[in-house]
Amino acid sequence: MSLSSGSSGNCYWLGTEKYGILIDAGIPVRSIQKVLKENGLPFEKIMGVLITHDHTDHIRSAGSLGELYHLPIYATGPVHDGMNRNYGMQKKLTSVSKRVFERDEVFEVKGTDFRVTAFSVPHDSTDCVGYYIEAGGEDGEKPVTFCIVTDCGKVTPDIIHYLSKADHIVVESNHDVDRLMNGSYPPYLKKRVRGEGGHTSNAECAMLLHDVWHEGLKHVFLCHLSHENNDPDLCYRTASKALQSEGVRVGEDLTLAVLMRNSPSLLYTLGTFGKPSETQLEIEFV
Repeated sequence: MSLSSGSSGNCYWLGTEKYGILIDAGIPVRSIQKVLKENGLPFEKIMGVLITHDHTDHIRSAGSLGELYHLPIYATGPVHDGMNRNYGMQKKLTSVSKRVFERDEVFEVKGTDFRVTAFSVPHDSTDCVGYYIEAGGEDGEKPVTFCIVTDCGKVTPDIIHYLSKADHIVVESNHDVDRLMNGSYPPYLKKRVRGEGGHTSNAECAMLLHDVWHEGLKHVFLCHLSHENNDPDLCYRTASKALQSEGVRVGEDLTLAVLMRNSPSLLYTLGTFGKPSETQLEIEFV
């Protein structure tokens, strides 16, 4: 479930009936608690927080979650350093709540069955990673595979590799290029968004989906839409067209959904350790 996705704040929940994790924590703790409670997801069962990068809209509550609620906060060393320097995260992390990992090495979130691999994502933060996560897979069953790539200025072979392995993916579709270039943003900001340290456009996301499509892909979630330079309907249609060009029947072969900026999504069942996904409905905007 996406709790919030966009420049106002980013936070995602991924879990099972027994436990969950957060990916990014860019919204207030009270908002996290409220949304989880409304969806029957106990806050107390969160086992950790994975941070993609150190921009405020991804880390605002990470310090409080680590220091006040004693959750382990997982990030690369450079991201932890950047978080410590960021005034947008008022509560700073101590060594007690910090967890440091290396990119491209598998680690487990303690208390869960989640096997996590972080990989580099180009963005103009101190450092930035995407996450590939596996769960289950014992006794010959197929594991549930999930991957998230947000705030991505340039698609790389690593990004294509990990997204291609996952059956459920979250990918950035931040802006429409024409709207951005003809909009009110100042030139320096337009250059930043379009640069290799910026954000993925609808067209670039569509091309990425074309490249990573495989028959096991069951969920595609489009994230981090710009309020001013994008539109959910346009974003959805651009991605849907790319998938349909591969012969994909959107709504039958997979679920395509646009994650909204200031409201939580539905709670999706991605799969139950080797069983087929239970969510096969086409849901445009959630």
